[in-house]
Amino acid sequence: MRPVAFLLLPAVDVADGQAVRPVRGEVAASTTSGPARDSALAWQDGGAEWIHLVDLDAAFGRGSNADLLAAVIGELDVEVELAGGICDDASLARALSTGCARVNLGTAALEDPMWCARAIAEHGERIAVSLDVRVVEDPDGSVHHRLAARGRAEEGGDLWETIARLDRDGCARYIVTDVSRDGRLRGPNVELYRAVTRATTTPVVASGGISAIGDLVLLAEVAAASANLEGSIVGTALAAGRFTLPEALAAMRRVAVRHG
Repeated sequence: MRPVAFLLLPAVDVADGQAVRPVRGEVAASTTSGPARDSALAWQDGGAEWIHLVDLDAAFGRGSNADLLAAVIGELDVEVELAGGICDDASLARALSTGCARVNLGTAALEDPMWCARAIAEHGERIAVSLDVRVVEDPDGSVHHRLAARGRAEEGGDLWETIARLDRDGCARYIVTDVSRDGRLRGPNVELYRAVTRATTTPVVASGGISAIGDLVLLAEVAAASANLEGSIVGTALAAGRFTLPEALAAMRRVAVRHG
């Protein structure tokens, strides 16, 4: 049997029709890297099997790139994970109709648990839930994992309680981001991902902090040690030229062969 490599999902974050790269994780300070279509096709040409496509304008309630992203998905021959502003029946139906393989529910999964549960029950594997995590340490040394409602001021609750609820609802996949590292090239929060994979048997995709191929190798080694960590979203590091997608994919294949 061919060893299964740790999955990489190059990210295309889209604002005003352009692929953008947030600076130090802040969308307001993002820099433009060209048309979204060109970026997505470039990752496909580089060997990507999946692309993580995000409508930042929809996610932050300042507009929509829905028509553009549907057109981009129609041109791609790889699987697409679509995120951003999917918060009700209409936006969910529109996202699923693009032909994407799955959609990510973010803030809506925290603000409207009953709607999220219905979406999971109806669409199964095509629904993933994004969990943006803030790790907070009290003066006494105790650590809390709080959820951030992206684009909102309020907090989204406790990570572990939310995972338990979503597990009961049958959620097929979690996208877990340490927001303190997202877009900052500080390395992934490996301990967070280990803790999440101990708390659930549901597949987990890591996001945030990747700065070098070594970071991806470390996550792939964690995944190979029987964890249900199946892949990582990679955005800023690729856009900044820290490494190329073919280089990263080759490294993931080497890890798979070692553990195959």
